[in-house]
Amino acid sequence: MSEAKVVKQIGAPADAVWAQLGNFAGMEAGGGIDSVTYEGEGVGMTRTIVMGGRPIVERLEVRDDDARTLTYVIINEDGPLPFANYSSTIRVDDNGDGTCTVDWTGTFEPRGVDEAEAVNMASGIYAGGIKRARAALGVD
Repeated sequence: MSEAKVVKQIGAPADAVWAQLGNFAGMEAGGGIDSVTYEGEGVGMTRTIVMGGRPIVERLEVRDDDARTLTYVIINEDGPLPFANYSSTIRVDDNGDGTCTVDWTGTFEPRGVDEAEAVNMASGIYAGGIKRARAALGVD
């Protein structure tokens, strides 16, 4: 099993960052994402992200607002990403000074690419998500 991990400090309150990153139903089309659709609500809900005409189906496994933790898995193995048995957890920790630390970690088996390439791709996805949250909050 391979692991990708991105840990970043953000100059914004943990609750504000959690409102961005903890919203499993908040992803929108743009960039490399053609479309996003959602089914259900809360734990067990799914989102289908279409990239290059191919779907990635993710299911929300855990959402704990008190701990500011969210875990999701990819449930289809025929998507465009080079991951099998993929699981990812986002955690937002309050630093106690009006800032927070985001820890976004994924585990998976690389599929069709070497481990370094898969880890790099996952890390880029996590860093991009954190960057979008920063932009939405107007912080660096």
